[in-house]
Amino acid sequence: MNTAASNDPRIQDVQVTRDEIIAHLADGRVISVPLAWSWRLSEATPKQRANFRLIGSGQGVHWPDVDEDISVEGMLHGGPAHRPRSRPVGTDAPGVREPPNKRIQPTRGKRRAQAGSRGARG
Repeated sequence: MNTAASNDPRIQDVQVTRDEIIAHLADGRVISVPLAWSWRLSEATPKQRANFRLIGSGQGVHWPDVDEDISVEGMLHGGPAHRPRSRPVGTDAPGVREPPNKRIQPTRGKRRAQAGSRGARG
C-alpha cells in the first residue's frame, strides 16, 4: 500500500444517494457518511446533489447550487454539520428586510441644503 495515499487521502469521485454521501478515494477506499450529516444536501434536489466539483486535487467536494463543502478529512474524522440557528419569524426569507429605523435623521449637510432651499423660495 502506498503510504502517501493513506496519509493524504484524495477523493476521485462522489455519489449522493437518498441516504449516504459516498466518496471513492484515490487509494481505492470507498467511504461514506449519512446524508443527514449535511442538512444542505439533505434538503437539495437530486439535480443539485449531482452538480459538484472536487476541491483542489481531491481534498474535498463543493456543491455550488447549495453552497456546501465537505472535506475528505471531515468524512473520515468529522461529524454532522450543525444547522445555524433560525432567525426571528419573517426575516429568514430572501429579500425580507427589517423595517427601517424611524429615529434616524438626515445628515447635517442634507438639513442645511433643505434649510437653504426653503429660504430661497421665500
